[in-house]
Amino acid sequence: MIKKVPSRRYGFFAGSFLITLLLYIDRVCISSAKDSISADLNLTDIQMGWVLSAFALGYALFQVPGGALGDKYGVRKVMTSIMVLWSIFTAFTGVAWNYISMLFFRFVFGGAEAGAFPNISRAAFSWVPLKERGIFQGINFSGSRLGAAFALPLVAYLIDAWGWKSIFYFFGIVGIICAGLFYVLFRNKPEEHSGISQLEKDYIIDNRQKETKTKKLELPINVILKSKNVILAMIQYIGSNFIFFFMLTWLFPYIKDKYSLNLVTTGFYAMMPLLAGAIGNWVSGYTVDTIYKTGKWKLSRQVPAIVGFVLVVVGILSSLFMDTALGAVLCLSVAIFGADMTLSPSWSFCMDIGKEHSGKVSGMMNMAGNLGAFSTALAFPYLVEWTGSTQPFFYVAAFLGIIAIVCWLFMDSSKEIKYDK
Repeated sequence: MIKKVPSRRYGFFAGSFLITLLLYIDRVCISSAKDSISADLNLTDIQMGWVLSAFALGYALFQVPGGALGDKYGVRKVMTSIMVLWSIFTAFTGVAWNYISMLFFRFVFGGAEAGAFPNISRAAFSWVPLKERGIFQGINFSGSRLGAAFALPLVAYLIDAWGWKSIFYFFGIVGIICAGLFYVLFRNKPEEHSGISQLEKDYIIDNRQKETKTKKLELPINVILKSKNVILAMIQYIGSNFIFFFMLTWLFPYIKDKYSLNLVTTGFYAMMPLLAGAIGNWVSGYTVDTIYKTGKWKLSRQVPAIVGFVLVVVGILSSLFMDTALGAVLCLSVAIFGADMTLSPSWSFCMDIGKEHSGKVSGMMNMAGNLGAFSTALAFPYLVEWTGSTQPFFYVAAFLGIIAIVCWLFMDSSKEIKYDK
């Protein structure tokens, strides 16, 4: 009789989901608070664009160092430190007294958050069987979308009740508590966790991707950048992040001003694309694993990603022809559903080709993607100022989606990065 394998490893799935939930609640607070912050600190839309982009720049620049630290020192210590640091600077956002201080706090906050996803990816390499990799990434990223979605109306309501500064203090305290819980409950590998049975440990070890059984080598950045797979992964991820970061930053003030909505109503409209994104993550994660189980490893990454980017292009362009807030938001929900369909295959792809260096490789991809996010935060207000219209921004986003489709046609998850010193 075959023994049923226990499923305590799903506690890791749940933990990563909750971390990404918190990560995006902290990140999206500033979007709901944009008008209050602008009024208190006398900031223009261009200045707020730089405040939003300061986070994205810090987030992009520290992706690779954050991932490399997890690869070298272990996810448990590094991730705990990251969570404490980003929570401190979440609280410091409420302390900002002028434009420069806000820029500084948001840049460091972004740098602190940067290592989160690469470290989760590195932990997943040890904890997640290959055939469960897609659904894990789907669950993981859906946490970020649900966190952002529910934060928008919640934070809008709390700003009315408490004022914008108190919101950042509150979530900073919550983050430090969560960091302590993570350190107590998490272990770098299932082999080190006393709460996992030997049967389940053996199952994970037998079914996860194998580490390279050679002497431990550091994987230099120049070697990573020589990989065509990595370059293509970085380019396509710019397209995904460009439109998604708009949803986190400028969608709220965009629909509020364009359709003359109040704060709380805008929050409910702005959460719709993010809820669609969560569903897109689940659909994509399931699709990745389903196709993989048929033996088509390469297609299991390509098909969900290409379908996703097609929906991005269709949704973005359709939104330009809508006359109501609901119509525009529904079209943009299609775009974000599609954008989030690309996440599970993208991060699974980095684990495929990076293996035990997946923290650093996924960090490279996420760095490029968040340089796209950095440009989003600035492109929207500047293009509006230069052209007098919001439409050019959406055309740029659609064009990046088309480029991403082309990238995925040439990406091959079976070709891992090779490095022999």
